[in-house]
Amino acid sequence: MSGSATVLEDSSAVSKADQWLFKLESLFTLFGGITILFLVGLAVTNILGRWLFNLPVTGYIDWVEQCMAIFAFVGIAYCQREGGHIRMDILLSAMKGRKLWISEWVSVFFMLLITLVLIYGSYLHFYRAFTNGDSSMDIGLPIWPAKLIVPVALSFLALRLVFQLWAYSIAILHPNKAPVAVPLIEDAATQAAREAQSLDGGVS
Repeated sequence: MSGSATVLEDSSAVSKADQWLFKLESLFTLFGGITILFLVGLAVTNILGRWLFNLPVTGYIDWVEQCMAIFAFVGIAYCQREGGHIRMDILLSAMKGRKLWISEWVSVFFMLLITLVLIYGSYLHFYRAFTNGDSSMDIGLPIWPAKLIVPVALSFLALRLVFQLWAYSIAILHPNKAPVAVPLIEDAATQAAREAQSLDGGVS
């Protein structure tokens, strides 16, 4: 599944929690987009400065390395909420009701376990860089801020996964009702209609 999901909302507690977290995820993702814009401007400045004045941006590679950690990780929870991560839906698309929600719950549970391990490991990596005063090779930028981004972004993902477990648990108890706060698989016709609507500028 990639960009082919719908997230339902209602007035339930899990949906309100989802919407609250989604606002934070959106701001975090916006920060990643601003970082990419900054890198584009930096690259243009570096190229024009080298070409016109023989003055490239000092520490250009260092800045790129620092920013890569930002835009590579800050949108991971947002993407999980929107169902944007690529996965195989062949088996899941054939399931309905409680079997589907149990399968989703199990997969999200294992994702959460892996994410928690990654948070622990990436935090240790950040802490080591912070205590040792690691810096980039060219202009001596401190490395720990970029390394801190990773456990923070993964913590957002872990919280998102907890909310999805909550939503799938409710769905297991009430299998005939479509769950809120989780990405729902769309069939081919719905996906085609959504893509056509986006090409028409959102005019139905």
